[in-house]
Amino acid sequence: MFDQLQEKFTELLWKTNLKQVNKLQAFLIQALRIFYGTVRDLSGGLPSLRAMSLVYTTLLSIVPLLAVSFSVLKGFGAHNQLEPALINMLEPLGEKGLQLSEQILSFVDNMKVGVLGSVGLIFLIFTVLSLVKKIESAFNYTWRIRVTRNIFQRFSNYLSVILIGPLLLFTGAGLTASFNSSTFTNKLLSIEPFGTMLFYIGELAPYLLTIITFTLIYILIPNTKVRFRSAVYAAVITTILWKATGSLFTTFIVNSTNYTAIYSGFAILVIFMIWIYVNWLIVLTGASISYYHQNPDRIPDKSLVIRLSCRLREKLALTIMQLIASSFHHNESAWSIKTLAKKTNISEQAITLIVSALQASRLITTTGKNNQQYLLSQASENISVDMILAAARSAEESANLRPDDVDAADQINDVILSIDNAITESTKSRTLKDLI
Repeated sequence: MFDQLQEKFTELLWKTNLKQVNKLQAFLIQALRIFYGTVRDLSGGLPSLRAMSLVYTTLLSIVPLLAVSFSVLKGFGAHNQLEPALINMLEPLGEKGLQLSEQILSFVDNMKVGVLGSVGLIFLIFTVLSLVKKIESAFNYTWRIRVTRNIFQRFSNYLSVILIGPLLLFTGAGLTASFNSSTFTNKLLSIEPFGTMLFYIGELAPYLLTIITFTLIYILIPNTKVRFRSAVYAAVITTILWKATGSLFTTFIVNSTNYTAIYSGFAILVIFMIWIYVNWLIVLTGASISYYHQNPDRIPDKSLVIRLSCRLREKLALTIMQLIASSFHHNESAWSIKTLAKKTNISEQAITLIVSALQASRLITTTGKNNQQYLLSQASENISVDMILAAARSAEESANLRPDDVDAADQINDVILSIDNAITESTKSRTLKDLI
């Protein structure tokens, strides 16, 4: 019975043509596929490990980050929102959240940016940037990106996140506190229909600002072009998880007496670390959702396979070289990892493996913005088929591990040599130009 249900679910999930069903069904099936891919990533364990790593970095960076945020908020005349916003953000921690807020704000007050000096200010900014860099590394892994930004791109993108993110997040978190405490607002609430309208505005505004914040994070942090629609889709789900988890955390963790009994005075720190971990796991889950929403073809399990057989490596290498050469010959757009993956219906990881081998053999070179497109490094008539096959066969070889390092009998070496000679002899008269 269970096997039949599983088979029907699998057939519905993967064999349904989304173009042949109505929009609601297509949306729900696509949502299920994204959910499947995201849960698969989480079950792999790496998002959890990266969330743990970010907990450590956050503990080191939270005071400098808040000091920078305080300076930003002060520039906008909203620095008074820092305390109610921080209390609101730590509200799921209950009474312990109030204690933490007071302690953190006392640290921020002691960190006078004006008297730090140039060295102290540089260290302050470096600490904050290191946090964002680690976040980018986690996001890039989720997006299967190996190319990193240069120093200037990092600075500009990181600065945008550091300046705009806290402003929106603290404004959204502090809005509820100020909204509820305003005398003018309380008077308006007693007048209909303004009362009902203001009530819904006050309830929705923090959610909207949080969604905007997460949208900017999912667009700016990964080193790739993220579609606005995919970022918003992930931001909405992340915001819902963020708010719902806060309520559950208060119910099941903070109100539990076990932590206080076991850890005594350290309970507040332990609970705070767990809360940071849960939040980072939610943020990384949102990054995975945005990735699968933008790349639905990467959801099936076959997209994760990067163990390539020798035959597959050779065919991929010839196909990639033929596509790049043909594009150049016909004056068409250059190929990237993403477009090659879509064209060949092979995962980006597998394409990256072969492209790296072709680059190492100096058959192709990079071009375009951020060096993410590929061109031939020499004329197509000078690249023999044998050179391409040799590059594919040598993929993942290193100076520490080569075929020559294998201690084999002379008869084996003779067989290998005869195979190499046979390949060279059969392909020596054919070049890449013949393939296009």
